[in-house]
Amino acid sequence: MNLAQGVYDVEFYAEDAGRTENAYLARVIEAVIAAGATVVNIPDTTGYCLPDQYGAKIAYLKNNVKNIDKAVISCHCHNDLGLATANSIAGIQNGARQIEYTINGLGERAGNTSLEEVVMVIRQHKHMGFYTSIRTADLNPMSRLVSDTMRMPVQANKAIVGANAFSHSSGIHQDGFLKDASTYEIINPEEVGADGSKIVLTARSGRSALAFRLLKIGYEFNRNDVDVLYDRFLQVADTKKEVVEEDLHQLAKAYIDSTVTV
Repeated sequence: MNLAQGVYDVEFYAEDAGRTENAYLARVIEAVIAAGATVVNIPDTTGYCLPDQYGAKIAYLKNNVKNIDKAVISCHCHNDLGLATANSIAGIQNGARQIEYTINGLGERAGNTSLEEVVMVIRQHKHMGFYTSIRTADLNPMSRLVSDTMRMPVQANKAIVGANAFSHSSGIHQDGFLKDASTYEIINPEEVGADGSKIVLTARSGRSALAFRLLKIGYEFNRNDVDVLYDRFLQVADTKKEVVEEDLHQLAKAYIDSTVTV
């Protein structure tokens, strides 16, 4: 019986293809394409493959399945070893033309390939020659909607959509970023619908970050002032995880009061 009888698009899903012997997998794929499959999905169901292994598997199918031109090869990678996105990219580099992914990388166990990561890898590495029509400015709003709807928080350091994805707290990073944002950001936050870059003040922050944050809330100090304020700032920073705007107001006002000449 033809798989595609009365159906214009049939996807065949080869469960645990990642650990399947390539020659056997190729025979199965050839048979299902002959039976009418128009998409052949090659899942790394357990997230076992390394990128070079998964890429080589896709390349093997491209080179050894005689009717492979009659179907689209699709990637479906799990993230058990944190390689889902890397494996998916390796897949398209070796001939796959469809990637199955989820928003925020949600999925069974450690999750699936992350939509936002794949989209931005393709966008950042244009030399690969791939394109997606997904509107990147919707990535962060979409991530928040899914997170709220499913009541599954996104980890703060998640690529692209995490709360800290565009935050800078280390002194050397902050100084470099303030001089030239591209030093430490390869993506413009607005490009992916994020609120913007953040300079987070901690005990690891430097003078330039402190001066920048003070200026943002209306205090302009010279270099000598900042040197004195920085010592006081560190005393506060050593007692808490983050120095917030209220703390800065208190520091600035106390310093101004102490330097007023009557």
